[in-house]
Amino acid sequence: MPVSLAPLHIALVSTSLGRVEDTQSLHVVELARELGRQGHRVSLYTRRHDDAARDRTRLGQGATIHYLTAGPARPLRDDEVLPYLREFGTELARRLAGTRPDLVHAHGWTGGLAAHAAVEGTGLPLVQSFHGLGIAARRDGLAPHPARERLERVLGRTADTIHACSADEADDLVRMGVPRRAIRTVPYAVDGERFRETGPTMPRGDRARLVAVCSDLACGGLDTAIRALVHVPDAELVIAGGPSRDDLENDPVVHRLRLLAKEVHVDDRVIFLGRLPRKDVPKLLRSARLALSLAPHRPSALAALEAMACGVPVVATPVGGNADTVLDGVTGLHVPARRPAQIGRAIRRLLAEPTTVAGFAIAAADRAHSRYSVERIAAETARAYARLLPDPEPEVEVDGETDVDAPREPVGATA
Repeated sequence: MPVSLAPLHIALVSTSLGRVEDTQSLHVVELARELGRQGHRVSLYTRRHDDAARDRTRLGQGATIHYLTAGPARPLRDDEVLPYLREFGTELARRLAGTRPDLVHAHGWTGGLAAHAAVEGTGLPLVQSFHGLGIAARRDGLAPHPARERLERVLGRTADTIHACSADEADDLVRMGVPRRAIRTVPYAVDGERFRETGPTMPRGDRARLVAVCSDLACGGLDTAIRALVHVPDAELVIAGGPSRDDLENDPVVHRLRLLAKEVHVDDRVIFLGRLPRKDVPKLLRSARLALSLAPHRPSALAALEAMACGVPVVATPVGGNADTVLDGVTGLHVPARRPAQIGRAIRRLLAEPTTVAGFAIAAADRAHSRYSVERIAAETARAYARLLPDPEPEVEVDGETDVDAPREPVGATA
């Protein structure tokens, strides 16, 4: 059922848009664009990461990126951004005071720290999205910044609302002491115009192609995928992500994975493409029979969705966003983490049933485009924002004219 919302002025805050097309950057930019298309005014504040960048860039109707100078003008990791957050937060506070948005939505824990300082004492509602938590990174075997988990706990307890990207993340937040009532699960969206079933396709040979797309090759469960390939003799595994193609030879993770492929005698069936331009990812996905998303703890939130939108069933570990998006036996298969023989046998059985694969493909595309369209997720996000704001006063007509404090015209939003 369509829902009408008054247009909002929304301030989005992220310190990490300078990174190369990571999940958070893609989500925040697309969210800003779509909220603008739906009639809201969106100001996206980020750190200047390029000296050549203008002070602001128009993303589309109603949406603008504003670049704030804080630290060196180059992409930085979260731990590298920390020394410059005070400078970023001070400038952000000045901008917010000048424009007075209806609310502020911070992305990432460093974005949250800056936004928290900037809104203190202003009365502006603060929404926080983490896009992955320190405790989840630690489960991956990574070493998050020593202060990250403590700071995320503080941010989670002080923001007005937390937007979790999956039910798993919501559960982690509760374990951190964030009240369940303050958490809303708002999943990532898929760009249905770019990721669709029809369109250009990368060439392929006679083998059944399995595709794995992940930005961090060390955490993508790719060692499991390579070992599983042993049990799927007529298939090839194409891996996209990590460094650029020119830097593959010097990357230690790629080197380790190649050694593993050689050790288990599948090196002739494993292809590393490196980081692809965004426009080429759908071409690769459309060439696949199946997509693999086998990270044990923190799979890419968008990888499975984008494959599904291209009509590709997904074989996934049921963790993180995968547990919500991939329906076992409907749009793909759930498989246990780190069980390559079991995963390989499941893939082989599925590939031997082309009718089942075709049915999964239809269901996958339908689910991605209906439940996870960017239009729907942006509308859900806007409705969550609206719940934080006081109800507008009713219109009052004075001498035939509408009072200036009357509510604004509603904007239609798709449910």
